[in-house]
Amino acid sequence: MNATKSYPIVLTIAGSDSSGGAGIQADLKTFSALGVYGATAITAITAQNTRGVRAQLAIDPLMVRQQIEAVFEDLHPSVVKIGMLSNGEIVRTVAELLRNYSLPVILDPVIVSSSGHRLLSVEAQELLKEQLLPMATLLTPNIPEMEALSGMPLSTPEQKLEAARLLMACGARALLLKGGHEEGELKSDLLFRMEGGELKSERFASPTIPTKNIHGTGCTLSSAIAAFLARGLELSAAVAEAKRFISEAILSGADVHIGEGYGPVNHGFNPLKMMIHVTE
Repeated sequence: MNATKSYPIVLTIAGSDSSGGAGIQADLKTFSALGVYGATAITAITAQNTRGVRAQLAIDPLMVRQQIEAVFEDLHPSVVKIGMLSNGEIVRTVAELLRNYSLPVILDPVIVSSSGHRLLSVEAQELLKEQLLPMATLLTPNIPEMEALSGMPLSTPEQKLEAARLLMACGARALLLKGGHEEGELKSDLLFRMEGGELKSERFASPTIPTKNIHGTGCTLSSAIAAFLARGLELSAAVAEAKRFISEAILSGADVHIGEGYGPVNHGFNPLKMMIHVTE
């Protein structure tokens, strides 16, 4: 009997970034750099550059549905990463389809761009909590996103713990609070999980890198976690490796000039070979 070779496949459901630093483009660069195969379902098109988002256009929910169905029917991804969903109809469509599958889902709740442009309607934000959080293996909000979803400030460790408890009560199995918006010499991400009926946190810290080239860091981190899960790592190890990857990607591109605003990270600083599974 001939052996069958295949790649680990990750499906990203997200918006397109015309500047190439975030969204679908960052997801695919991350998947390639980490040796997994990326498939896509595009939810929106944005006109943006390193200075900010100029405009966005949501894709028809039927087309979003057809993209997801086409990928699942033929490629059979092992992990799904969800990014920008734009509106409530798309949130409903994605949730309805994913209920048919049992696989890890990394939910990156893209709500507002770093330049202040809202990328998810208020109605869709509530639907995301109601319909997609219960499917999330891992929710990966930054501090402004966590504040928007929880409806509370995150000024103290106690508030962060309570906000995590609130969102995980909506169904998410784990939550990674990204600390990139905080000041200081270290950037710390907190992984919250239930252990023995108690909410525990694990800290992942790295030195703050002085650079403006941080466009797409959230997309890249969540995609890296999805890639490492597809490569077979358990969640905590996947988060640790993804944190290392994004830190090195920022450092490797810190002094590169791309655009006049917030430039991209260097996804290709040390790409891995494509991982190949062999089955008899």
